[in-house]
Parts: sequence; structure tokens; C-alpha cells
Amino acid sequence: MQQAPLMSFTRHALAAAALAATVAAPAALAQGQPPLKVGLMLPATGTFAALGTAIENGFKQHVAEQGGKLGGREIQYFKVDDESDPAKATDNVNKLIKRDNVDVIVGTVHSGVALAMARAVKESKTMLIVPNAGADAITGPLCAPNIIRSSFSNWQPGYATGVMAAQKGYKKAMTITWNYAAGLETVKGFTEAFEKGGGKVTKDLNLPFPGVEFQALLTEIAAQKPDVVFAFFAGGGAVKFVKDYDAAGLKKSIPLMGSGFLTDGTLDAQGASAQGLLTSLHYADGLNTPRDNAFRNKYAVTYKMQPDVYAVQGYDAAQILAGGLSAVKGDFGKREAMVAAMRKMTVDSPRGKYTLSAAHNPVQDFYVREAKGRENVMTGVAVKVLPDPARGCKM
Repeated sequence: MQQAPLMSFTRHALAAAALAATVAAPAALAQGQPPLKVGLMLPATGTFAALGTAIENGFKQHVAEQGGKLGGREIQYFKVDDESDPAKATDNVNKLIKRDNVDVIVGTVHSGVALAMARAVKESKTMLIVPNAGADAITGPLCAPNIIRSSFSNWQPGYATGVMAAQKGYKKAMTITWNYAAGLETVKGFTEAFEKGGGKVTKDLNLPFPGVEFQALLTEIAAQKPDVVFAFFAGGGAVKFVKDYDAAGLKKSIPLMGSGFLTDGTLDAQGASAQGLLTSLHYADGLNTPRDNAFRNKYAVTYKMQPDVYAVQGYDAAQILAGGLSAVKGDFGKREAMVAAMRKMTVDSPRGKYTLSAAHNPVQDFYVREAKGRENVMTGVAVKVLPDPARGCKM
């Protein structure tokens, strides 16, 4: 009479053991592999240094949330300061590819540097995840199966801001930026949307990167009297431009709008000069979703500061890598299956859920943001699920 319960218990125990073995198998497979080598090629000095730090923080936060592993693989980091210098980019990326033999490179901020990185990895087949640089060519003519972006294309925030400006009824605009890929391509996106909406860009102003001598250009804006000015600057350059624009008396007479990088991570330094500025970006303060709130709270506790869009993009770079690795049980040799899984992912980002396009660029919402106090507060959506046109991509 005692045997039936014992036999039942034995069957349950065997079933549980089999289930545990099935669940543990992927982890065991990954544990039997060496650490995944991740090269962080980000700016550690210069005008974009703080941006590089935020990206690294975000990436490592997601890794920490996964117990220090992605897809069951331990992560080993190798770091190179790219100095935001395109002339040094090829040598720097080759240190990671040839000297350190990394599996994956995460970088960078500067579009000119990222273009050189994309060319180098296209030849070597090393995987590149771009956590910021929006150079259109990366998901355009330089697109490749081993290149994935967790951020945006330069065209996207420019286009979204152009939509905003046209909807406000502005008819004449001037643009101002640095004379390099990020600035010029963002301006093209703005012009495309603004003129499609019935406006006209009367003049494009620019200066060499990372110059901050704005006075002559501000004098020209004052003389031309456009309805609105669109600006693309980031980091320390954005701080000085916004303060100089205000000091020249232009903020009161000619509305200033920008890609969200104009005020992201810079509001504290810009102070009163930034208050009320409207920008568009794929992230904003005050989204107030459970996903974003959890991310922000964890980041603030870990790093003793509030996260910005750069931290989100670094975090998502790790999320995308984790999704691909998990699909192949940590076996990085199964690259085609890994990339296929990344393409099918819905990334559960703090910015809101998004997918990757066929060219491996986020298809995502762009928010209307107003600078209020120390935050870029979301006040609406400029364009929903905006894809990059990926012009010239053949993959």
C-alpha cells in the first residue's frame, strides 16, 4: 500500500531532473566556452568624453543585470580611447581586432570615427555594435550583416525635428552645425522634412569640428532673421552654443530648435539659457513607464547620476548582443543564426520597444521634448515608428 506514492514521487523526481537538465544545458554549453571578448572603443578624453562614459555605464549595467554574463558567456573587456579623432580611427580599431582579437566591438560616438570602424570590421568580419554614431552610411552603403546599430541614423532626429518645425508653421529656417558627418546629415534630415511640410531652409551655416567660435555665425543669423534656427551640436560644444545664442539676445527673438543632442546630458551646464528649448530625440525624461523607471533608478543608484540617451543606447547595445547570444546558447561561432535572431528581436528598451530594420537600424518613436529645469521632458510624439531610409544599403 506504500508503493504507489513512492513510485509517483520517483516519476516526479525524474521528470523534474530531466527538466532541470534541459534548462541547464544552454548554460552548461556557454560555461564551457571562454569569455566573450568585447572591445569598447569610445571617447575617454575630449568634448565627447562624458558621452563615452555614459555608453559604457549603460552597457555594463545590462551585463550586471544578467549576472555578469550575456547568453551565458562571461564578458572580458578591452578598452581603447578613440579621442574622437578620425585620423587615428583605423589604428585604434585594429588594436582591438588584431592585437586583442576581440569578438565584438562596441563604438563609438563620433560619426567620422565610426565610418572608419565600419570599413575595418567589414573587412575583418568582426561584429560591430554602434551605440551612438549616426553616420547614415553605416546603415546605408556600408551596411553589413556584422554591423548593428542600437542608436539612430543622423537622418532620423533631424527629420523628426523638421516635422515639428513645419507643424509649428515656421516658413523660413537657417541651420547651424559642425562641418562633419553627424551635423551635415542631421541637417539634411531636418531640411527634407521641413521643406516637405511647406518651409524653406534659406542658409546652412557650419564651422570645423570641434570649434566653438560661434560669434560671426550668430551675427549672420541676427541679420537674416529666419523664423526658426535648427542646430546640431553635442557635448561641450552644445553647452557653449546654447549659452552664446542666449547671450547674443537671439533666444528672445528667433526660436531655437535642435536634434535632442543639443540638450541631452548638457542641461546642468547650459543653465537658464536652455530653458524652454524644443528638441526631438528617441528618448526623453518623464516617459514614466515601468521599464524606464526601473532602468533610471538602477542607473542612479549604481553611478550616482541620472542616465541620458547615451546610457540608454549603451544599455541596448548589450541587450541586442544578449538576445543574439541567447538564441545560439552562447555559441558565437553561429554568427548567421545569431544575427537572424537580432533582426527578429523586439528590443524592450527604456526608450520604448523597437525593432531593427533590414539594415540593422532601430525603427523607433521620436519624442517632442521641452527643456524644463534639469530634464528634457516628453510633451508629445513627433513621429511614431520612424524608419531610416537606409539609402544605398545592399545586404
